[in-house]
Amino acid sequence: MTYVVTENCIKCKYTDCVDVCPVDAFREGPNMLVIDPEECIDCTLCVPECPAEAIFAEDDVPDDQQGFTPLNAELAKVWPLIAERKDALPDADAENGVPGKLKDLQR
Repeated sequence: MTYVVTENCIKCKYTDCVDVCPVDAFREGPNMLVIDPEECIDCTLCVPECPAEAIFAEDDVPDDQQGFTPLNAELAKVWPLIAERKDALPDADAENGVPGKLKDLQR
C-alpha cells in the first residue's frame, strides 16, 4: 500500500513530510507535492508531519478525494524529486482547509 497526497496540499505545499521520508518518495509540483507510489514503503512517517492533514493511506483516502490516488501516480512520473524541506507557499496558512482547490492545481 502507498500513501497519497490529497487536495488540501494544493496551494499550501508544506514540506514537513519530506524531512521524514526515508526513501525520498515525494515529488514537487508548482503548488503541491505528491508521493511516488513506486517509491513509498508504507512507513507512515509523513502522515503526522503534514500540517494540512492532506496525506492518507491509499485505503483510507476519503471518497471525495479518490481521484488523487491516480493523480499522485501520474504526476510522480513527471515532477522532480524533493528531498529537503523548503518554505511553504506564501498563503499556505490561509489556504489550509479551503475546499475545492483541485481547480487550482498547477501541473
